[in-house]
Order: sequence, then C-alpha cells, then structure tokens
Amino acid sequence: MKLYGGAFSRAAIVRWYLEELALPYEFVLLDMKAGEHLQPEFLAINPMGKVPALVDGDFKLWESGAILLYLHDKYDVVSSEPEKRAEIAQWIFFANATLATGIFVATSREKEMPRLMPPIDRILSHQSFMLGDKFSVVDVAVGSTLAYIPIMLKLDLSEYVGITAYLKRLAERPAFQKTMQS
Repeated sequence: MKLYGGAFSRAAIVRWYLEELALPYEFVLLDMKAGEHLQPEFLAINPMGKVPALVDGDFKLWESGAILLYLHDKYDVVSSEPEKRAEIAQWIFFANATLATGIFVATSREKEMPRLMPPIDRILSHQSFMLGDKFSVVDVAVGSTLAYIPIMLKLDLSEYVGITAYLKRLAERPAFQKTMQS
C-alpha cells in the first residue's frame, strides 16, 4: 500500500489511521512546491492533482474522507450494519465538510464555531471518544480537525473542557504522536 502526500497536508490524517491499524504502507512525500503532484505519474493516481491519494494493490483512491472509509471497511470493520456505517460516514463527512469549512474558512469561523463546538463539547464531556468509549475512525476524522485548531489558528479551546480533555487523550496515542505531531 502506498500513501501519497505533501508536507503539511491531509495525508497526515490518513497516516494516523494507517498507524492505528498497524497496516504496512509506504509514504510517498511529494514535493508540492516543485509540482510533483501535477506530473503525469501522479495524475494517473489522482487526476485532480491533490493529496492524499492511496494505492492499495491496483485500487486507487483519493480524498481523505473516502480513504478513511475505505480503510475502515476493508481493515477495521467492527460492524457490517448499514446504520453503523452510515453513522461513521456521517461523522467523517461532517469533519471534512462542515467542521473543517466552519473553522478553517475565515469568513465562516465567527458564525460557525459557536454553533459547532458546543455540541461536540457536550458529546465529549460524557464519553471518551466520538462514538463512545472506544477509539474509532471517527476520532481520526473529527479529532484531527479539532487538533489543528490550536496549531493552525492559534485559538484557545480551554472553554471547551470536553474537547480539551479529548485532544489530550488523542495526543497521548502513539500513532497520533508519530503522524500528527511530527
């Protein structure tokens, strides 16, 4: 399995999950400034020229959320119930579309952060992880987005006690330390 990414890209999120699953993979760091992501070899993997992209055997996939769902379904599926899979997909889509956009798009932040953070904080004030007491792919998706807030935006999250404790739990995970803090 090969994961393609750039420095400071969403490939770190996929790497985190691959490490959590203890799956063997090769990380291919593309030099985005030099345009390696726009070369024909990479465009054959992802015609959009974006990272991350994953090659698993002959299968090629791009978009971090889709990659997370694929890895979950193929290597970490706990339940085959459509309702459980839909719940997982819901949170991954939420993390990539609603949460990331609401927080990292400057024009949305002032309106969306006060709407998005309190419900997440309430959830995490009553349970250790997003879906309960067991770490899951949802924690990779949502947790990575939340973890980037103090790093990228330098915003103080101390008013969100549940989220702050959650981020501390995530930061203690060896796979997180290896991929998200390096």
